[in-house]
Amino acid sequence: MKDDRAFLVLWTIAVVSATAAFVVHLALRVRSVELGYELGRTHARVARLREVKHVLELELASHKTPERVEFVARTLLGMSEPSADRILAAGALPAETPEKAAVPKVESPAEAAP
Repeated sequence: MKDDRAFLVLWTIAVVSATAAFVVHLALRVRSVELGYELGRTHARVARLREVKHVLELELASHKTPERVEFVARTLLGMSEPSADRILAAGALPAETPEKAAVPKVESPAEAAP
């Protein structure tokens, strides 16, 4: 009878241990699958953020073009080319050197207009 009781105790411990190991294995497997899904969502989010960054970089580059700056200056800020009477000299003109004398003077659009 003592052997039967010892066998029953050992059998119970073995079944409980195997059940506990199986439950732990299932819990770890479920957690592994959850982490896989989370990793997939994170990779998708990173890809979307990279796309947004690329679009914003392109938009920033388009805002820095001279045409865009001129458009904003003329439309939103109401700026225009200054007239000849609004241009003030910042100092004396440099003395002409022989190299500069050979270069023809280019008239600005403001000077060329009658």
